[in-house]
Amino acid sequence: MINKHWLAALILIAAFIGPTPAQVISFPELQGYRKNTEFPVYSPDNIRNFNSSSAETFLSYGFVDLNIAEYKKGKNIIRIEIFRHTDNRMAFGIYSTERSPAYRFLNLGTQGYNTDGNINFFKGEYYVRIRTVSNNGKNLQMAESLALRVANMLPGNTEMPAALSRFPESGKKVNEETYISTNVLGHNFIPGAFRANYESGPDIFSLYLTETKSPSETWKTVEAYLKKTGEDAPESDNGKYLLSDGYNGPVFLAWIDRTIVIITGLSRDQADIADQYISEIIK
Repeated sequence: MINKHWLAALILIAAFIGPTPAQVISFPELQGYRKNTEFPVYSPDNIRNFNSSSAETFLSYGFVDLNIAEYKKGKNIIRIEIFRHTDNRMAFGIYSTERSPAYRFLNLGTQGYNTDGNINFFKGEYYVRIRTVSNNGKNLQMAESLALRVANMLPGNTEMPAALSRFPESGKKVNEETYISTNVLGHNFIPGAFRANYESGPDIFSLYLTETKSPSETWKTVEAYLKKTGEDAPESDNGKYLLSDGYNGPVFLAWIDRTIVIITGLSRDQADIADQYISEIIK
């Protein structure tokens, strides 16, 4: 039986290591604008009250909390939403779901862009969205000024997730990289993957990179994929397969240690192209 003094101590410890409290952001002033911060600070418990249609997507990317503020000057309104996620991989992931290579990119945080007065950027574990109601030129200029001030204010480094540096540069489409947190290629057994799109001559294909927590997790994922596609279990802790995936057609799969590489979009007779790109990651 647990001693009552120990029980009291355990309760006290649990109180201290309970759920991470929501972080309240101190928004900067914006000259000439009236700032309103009287908005709820959203957490995973109530994010559906903010936007029920996108709540599951944000939660799948390690959503922690959301702070909102509005700046108003006459009919001009600037709204800013600061989402905090568990790490920069997840912040990049949610940012990349709303990014297009056609947007006007800005030197903002780690990376940002402006499209039709909407400014999005990420830095560290933060993803920031700024919306303007008016297309007034001065208002748009002030929105970019606010974005820069917030980017400088937020903590965290401005580096891209390290895994992105592992992708081969040859043929890679600029600003099309993403991070998929769940259900990669329609399979729930793949534990998240970075994706980059490539163009090599007339061929367009995608390369997926998964970094697992351990070689045993790599092995478990590979076994599940091979079983799903009717292949025999692997006999070694590294290897390459050409799979027939009912969802995705021919799939080139390779793995070693904590790394899994998947290539889709190539035909079965293009193994030489797949091997070229796989060998640049798995050396």
